[in-house]
Amino acid sequence: MTFPQHLIPMALLALGALSIHPAWAHGSAQSRHGGMTQMAHDLGFELVQGSDGITLYLMDHEQPLPSQGVSGKLTVLQGTQKTEVDLKPAGDNKLQAAGLKLAPGAKAVASLQIRGKAVTVRFTVK
Repeated sequence: MTFPQHLIPMALLALGALSIHPAWAHGSAQSRHGGMTQMAHDLGFELVQGSDGITLYLMDHEQPLPSQGVSGKLTVLQGTQKTEVDLKPAGDNKLQAAGLKLAPGAKAVASLQIRGKAVTVRFTVK
């Protein structure tokens, strides 16, 4: 028995579709500092709660994005309470909000200016 000639293109197309693997253009949003990660505008962000406050790490294509020249604020919603604090460059690829603590269930929104673009990143504390 021979394979019908008119089905060969369809068979090749089906085999090709099975071999497609997803490509992650900018890598995965994996935690490097034990925090919560998000992607926005092709950039990676990691929100880390420490003993001295909140640190936001910036990544671009799996490489640290310098925080120099980046400005922004962090808005935190905890129940009915809303808090806004400035995020200040803290060297390397870090922005910091000193003295701030986040409770489970809190929602944090970082509003940043990076390379002349407005970037908003949302986190939910678990």
